[in-house]
Amino acid sequence: MIHSLRGLVENTGNDHLILEVGNFGFKVFASKRTLFKTSMLNRQEISIFCFLRVREDGIDLFGFLSEPELKFFEMLNGVSGVGPKLALAIMDVAELAELVSAIKEGRADLLTKTSGVGEKTAQRIVLELRNKVQVTGSSQTVKKMEDDRDIVETLVSLGYRKEEARLALDKVEDKTLSMEERLKRVLKVLSKK
Repeated sequence: MIHSLRGLVENTGNDHLILEVGNFGFKVFASKRTLFKTSMLNRQEISIFCFLRVREDGIDLFGFLSEPELKFFEMLNGVSGVGPKLALAIMDVAELAELVSAIKEGRADLLTKTSGVGEKTAQRIVLELRNKVQVTGSSQTVKKMEDDRDIVETLVSLGYRKEEARLALDKVEDKTLSMEERLKRVLKVLSKK
């Protein structure tokens, strides 16, 4: 089994990156967050932690920038009704610590922001993983997630695309600001485009 790869980022697509290792180019499926981070590292060497899925019709490789992300992906993938593609989509909802906090606090509603994750699937994820994940300060993290959701919804109502709003929100470094102040900073980020 492939645990990790180290190589040059050849290019990134909508749902994958090409990692050149030696004379081989590996197509590695990744979350949009990972792809955003690696798109700025074109032709630079990185390490990717991998999950290899073998099926009758092919072999797929999924990549993560950290081992905790890989372990969380494996846990998500083990939940009934959640496959690798849906697990990646769930990981795009928020940062890893936020997702773990939402699960620990039993907040299935924060997981339904993902296309393809209905209420029943989100509840099943919470039920199966709640006792398997460990995190401190989960209630404060969940509050921040609620604020982030409200900020993104506000920006969408102003005419911005959801993906564009999330990426701009990720660029606001100071997570301790009030929701209103963070919204102002996100609007500044979006106005610079």
